Amino acid sequence: MKLLTRRSLPAIALPLLAVLFFAAVALSSVALRGLRIDLTESRLYTLSDGTQRILDKIDETIALKLYYSEQASRELPQFRLYAQRVRELLEEMVARSGGKLSLSVIDPEPFSEAEDEAAAHGLQAVPLGAPGQTLYFGLVGSNSTDGESAMPFIQPDKEAFLEYDVAKLISTLSLDQRPVLAVLSGLPTGPGFDPMAGRPHRGWVFDGQLAEFFELRRLQANPDSIAEDVDLLMLIHPKALPVETEYAIEQFVMRGGRLLVFVDPEAEAEPAPAMMDPTQLESTRSSNLPTLFAHWGLEFAPDKVVLDGRHALQVQPDPNAPPVRHLAVLGLGRDALNQNDVVSAELDLLHFASAGALSLREGATLKLEPLVQSSGSSVLVDAERVRLLSDPSLLQDDFQPGNSAYVLAARLTGKLTSAFPDRAGDGHLAESLSDANIVVVADTDVLSDRLWVQVQDFLGRPSYNVFANNGDFVYNAVDNLVGNADLIAVRTRAASRRPFERVEQLRRGAEQRYRSKADELQQQLDVLEQRLAQLQPDGDAGQAQALTAAQQAELLRFQDDKLRIRKELREVQRQLNAEIEALGAQLKLINILGIPLLLLLIALVVAINRGLRRRHAQG
Repeated sequence: MKLLTRRSLPAIALPLLAVLFFAAVALSSVALRGLRIDLTESRLYTLSDGTQRILDKIDETIALKLYYSEQASRELPQFRLYAQRVRELLEEMVARSGGKLSLSVIDPEPFSEAEDEAAAHGLQAVPLGAPGQTLYFGLVGSNSTDGESAMPFIQPDKEAFLEYDVAKLISTLSLDQRPVLAVLSGLPTGPGFDPMAGRPHRGWVFDGQLAEFFELRRLQANPDSIAEDVDLLMLIHPKALPVETEYAIEQFVMRGGRLLVFVDPEAEAEPAPAMMDPTQLESTRSSNLPTLFAHWGLEFAPDKVVLDGRHALQVQPDPNAPPVRHLAVLGLGRDALNQNDVVSAELDLLHFASAGALSLREGATLKLEPLVQSSGSSVLVDAERVRLLSDPSLLQDDFQPGNSAYVLAARLTGKLTSAFPDRAGDGHLAESLSDANIVVVADTDVLSDRLWVQVQDFLGRPSYNVFANNGDFVYNAVDNLVGNADLIAVRTRAASRRPFERVEQLRRGAEQRYRSKADELQQQLDVLEQRLAQLQPDGDAGQAQALTAAQQAELLRFQDDKLRIRKELREVQRQLNAEIEALGAQLKLINILGIPLLLLLIALVVAINRGLRRRHAQG
């Protein structure tokens, strides 16, 4: 007796296939643990090389705590999708850290110990619609030496910089001490004594902010060397530096140091020297690094100022006169800022004054990435014209802009060679050890308080009223440059939300048709309203006049037309919604049935192919 027949074979095969399926799943969960394939277009789930190197260099355990209000966000589907995206990124980093990172997700429910912990870590609670209900979504990292760093609230609109921000938090916890920021300034940016007021002054606001987070080391004028432990050198208004100082700056950069330079064709914030001839002052308010800029191929004209008709701000030089537009004082919004660089992205407004222009000479080996640009309605003029200006409105005279924008701030990257080939000796480098990373800003007034913050004393302490993002711009540049090369290499990412382009295209087309039809119908309605008003004139005492039979008939006809037109308007809107819903239903049908049908088709093709082969073998 045969144990297996054709009828009993399916009954035995199906359970056997089920057992094999579950065994394969269990085996794959063990054998393929850690194996991931990223099929997204923008490689959303693949860590940058810089992030991976940061994870590889962790020498102590770092604990990450993600405080996420799971229950409070249940009515926010879009936010929940982003929260899942953040969690997946953190889990990927933990998986790639070799056990050096740990992650715990905590729901800080109201009146719980977890909520108290979140508040103690300085996380931001966002109020929701319901009274007393708040949303936490922040990240806290801590190392074995009680070091702590936090992201108070992980903002969905900064998704492009999510990996950078998390990598920066991890990198900060891996540092043993604060980075060293050396400052060489030709302007009174730091604390000092104000001879005009006869009392000490705190210095510019940006300077005080940097001193809180970095080891600020102020260099004396014209140094001939830069210490080895300096992470970033910040040059502010370098004027007529001696050759030895420029050589020291070059060698610092070539051995791996970072450089942030603020030059200016017209430094309005520079105080006038005492007992100096005003005619001599004209040649002292510009700054430059002539030898280094020329060798790097960076073109900067220290005697030219950018005028911008589109971004010009209104100023009031005379309190008794109305404000006027100043073509050299610029308010630069998001359209003028590079949204793909962490230094300038996510900023809303920068104020520049009498700024210069930067460009690369043809044949230069460095790469220039613009951070801030003027509009196409710009032109270069002599700095002297702006310097001696008494009425800003005079800049409008003969203002004929071209059709090209000017770079006001830029990042330079690439290999460097020495601008001093005749130098030699111990420690001299003829070529940079690694790619240089330099940020150059063609304006020093961007640092001054008057362009971005108002400072007032409140009970003996300074109170700040910020009206532009200049301080954030400077801090971003310093924070990015003092980071190690791995952090700087972390790339920005596209948003994980991918719009349905076909749906949006249909929506725009339908709305365009709707708008044109609606405008036509609205014009007919306006005409009808006017004619109805003419048929219903008021009498002398505000009493309505009696209508003739013909007028009453015409009035009824107009009212019927009005109802018909309103109905047509509603029908056009209904058709618009119907088209979009139909397309959405088609997409859902494809998503739900497309893959199963495709697999079924493949199975049928395989089955038919096997049947043909079997018949061919039997024949």
